[in-house]
Amino acid sequence: MSGELDAGVAKASLAAAQQVLDVQLSAEGADAGKTGEDLFAVTSLLDSSVGLRRALTDPSRSGAAKAEFVRRTLSGRITPAALETVVALASARWAAGRDLSDATERLAVVAVVTQAERSGHLDALEDELFRFARTVAGSPALRDALADRTAPDANRASLAARLLLGKASPETVQLARRAASSSRGMRAERLLEEWVEVVAKRREQLVAHVVSATPLTDAQRERLAATLSRQYGRAIRVNLDVDPHLVGGLRVSVGDDVIDGSISTRLDEARRRLAG
Repeated sequence: MSGELDAGVAKASLAAAQQVLDVQLSAEGADAGKTGEDLFAVTSLLDSSVGLRRALTDPSRSGAAKAEFVRRTLSGRITPAALETVVALASARWAAGRDLSDATERLAVVAVVTQAERSGHLDALEDELFRFARTVAGSPALRDALADRTAPDANRASLAARLLLGKASPETVQLARRAASSSRGMRAERLLEEWVEVVAKRREQLVAHVVSATPLTDAQRERLAATLSRQYGRAIRVNLDVDPHLVGGLRVSVGDDVIDGSISTRLDEARRRLAG
């Protein structure tokens, strides 16, 4: 997921594979959390093997041949739900090997989010992931420790788990461990922020990342969420971050849209006009 999936072929292939995952996880006894862990393992396998990525995205090979290869290679090593999902992914068309890896990671996150939903942890998962991402982003020492690729992946994962011990749901710990140990070229806090969006989508909401100079009251957050919901025609969840450097006002990001009403930005614009 580290990088945008192509708008055409990759998104269609991802959507089809997610339908397979959803069906598999709806089966009695399906373990969504373990399926997510297995899909993360497959993501790592794809990332570590250029040859495997090429074999599974080779347009000259039929989908049936690639599906058979996956079954022969992974059967009995991962959950049935994970296996059928990887079969669906391998059978689909991909513009690049990286797209296949990104899609596999995305569906791993979806599986963990499904487990959180079943456990009644969905709201907590979104809030805890967001808060942990902010904690990492706000601590240079922690950020550097989690980004240190000279440290073993397991050590970085253990660090994230220790920080969340007794403070977060199992699904939050699972995703935080993965983000911390990932070697996919994206910082842990950025991965976590992307995964917050996956949780929000599960709840059929958009996420507004709001930066304010001072904390907002519950009433202010509710009014802001209502205003944004009317503007976008969908439910909006407000995640708040406080930055005193803004002086006053708000900076709101919803997807690719940025609404900057902070006093610091207005002052900067005024200075530029005076200097020009």
